Amino acid sequence: MEMNQKIINARVTFRNSPIHILEKFTIKDIQRAYSQFKENSELDECVIIQTCNRIELFAKSKNFDQNKIKKTWASLAGLDEELFDENLQIDENDKAFQHLLKLTSGLDSMVIGEEQILGQIKNSISSARNTKASGKHLNTLFDKAIRIGTRIRNSSGISQGGISVGSMAVKLAEENVDELKFKKILVIGTGEVSTLVAKSLQRRGYDFTVTSRTLERSQNFCDAMGGNPEKFENVLSSFEKYDVLFVATTAPYFLVTFDRIEKAVGKRKNGMMILDLSNPRTVDEKVATIGGIKLMNLDQIAEMVEKNMNARLNKVKTVENIINEEVTVLEASMKRLDAEPLVKDVFRNIDSLRQKELEKALSMLNEKDEEKIKIIDELTKAVVESIVSTPMNNIRKASEQGKPNLLEAAGKLFDYNKTKKE
Repeated sequence: MEMNQKIINARVTFRNSPIHILEKFTIKDIQRAYSQFKENSELDECVIIQTCNRIELFAKSKNFDQNKIKKTWASLAGLDEELFDENLQIDENDKAFQHLLKLTSGLDSMVIGEEQILGQIKNSISSARNTKASGKHLNTLFDKAIRIGTRIRNSSGISQGGISVGSMAVKLAEENVDELKFKKILVIGTGEVSTLVAKSLQRRGYDFTVTSRTLERSQNFCDAMGGNPEKFENVLSSFEKYDVLFVATTAPYFLVTFDRIEKAVGKRKNGMMILDLSNPRTVDEKVATIGGIKLMNLDQIAEMVEKNMNARLNKVKTVENIINEEVTVLEASMKRLDAEPLVKDVFRNIDSLRQKELEKALSMLNEKDEEKIKIIDELTKAVVESIVSTPMNNIRKASEQGKPNLLEAAGKLFDYNKTKKE
């Protein structure tokens, strides 16, 4: 009974895929995905984590085949399998544990230490647990990773004072625009940075309009993030309605052109503030020469964020060291699970022998006194327990230390046949 359970993590994230590519990998029907992955990719357990920055699959499998995972995922998302080659990253065992701890402690987020991902992970595991998509291995792994991540956040202070490009941009708008509360705010784009802007506006209680290439996308974004969707065409022809523009799209050309803004300013009494958070830029720099326009670009904003980040980067090293120590602890707990079926089976078999013998003895004694029966019952349990617990704990330890040959010997000794069980 060779123990070759693998824990795998397959992911597409903002680290190597721009948001518009990342979106394509979205799995719409997660419940269906769970059954497909289990049936077609030979995964025994799975948990899917989906946020605006990442789509990740954690799974447990004995016969893990990368291509089957790609095939299933491709069919779920309606994608070409080729797309996976440059976007998909796959980690196994300790590397997967390490990645999960980076997620729960906030190290892998766009804004280091941000809180939201922890809630999203908790939701993912609890929905996987409720539908039985995950099982003993992943439930244990996620419970421990969430606990460790929370502890790291609290002890390292990594989550304190995190400022994102989005919240910095909102802060700059507050500093530069009088009475922002009463002004018209427009967010162009529904990607990651727009999400950070929207979150920040929402938190501070501002009203805002959102537009994007398709109205459906804006609608979905507003359902999740707040704000009011508006058609793209309407916005492009009427920039004069807005006092502040947050532009965060992946358009490969200037969306906010000199002519459009010049025309808009002509129709307004007051100036406008434009914050270009796109990379590459989508606001024509010449716009800054129009009277009454204040333009700030991503570099200027990022520089301010950078100052804020440096203070936190010192903490990152500390957190990485803690994670490396915790990975070994996690690995031991996961290996220990491999011994559990054997241990349970032994306890079950021995206990049924104990009960048979107990019944025989009680009928020979013809004992009817509940009190005495209880004492004899407790005695037999104690005898069994004291004999079996030491070898069982040694088996668990052997498993923890990755010594499968001892497990194999124990399997033979206790006549434990794994195939018979499954």
